[in-house]
Amino acid sequence: MKTLRDAKIGETVKVVKLHGEGAVKRRIMDMGITKGVEIYVRKVAPLGDPVEINVRNYELSLRKADAEMIEVE
Repeated sequence: MKTLRDAKIGETVKVVKLHGEGAVKRRIMDMGITKGVEIYVRKVAPLGDPVEINVRNYELSLRKADAEMIEVE
């Protein structure tokens, strides 16, 4: 299982599944990250937290813990 956390800089990935429960999963979905959407990884901070991505034509920074809940291909 590959997560968004494992994606490399400059890579475009597609969301397969969202893990997590309740409010956390809802918050990720509210940010526009849903099944089937493509995500472009722009930058990763030196210690890996946060990850800066492009999703649905806007920029978004995600915590490492949130990125690990997003399964991609």
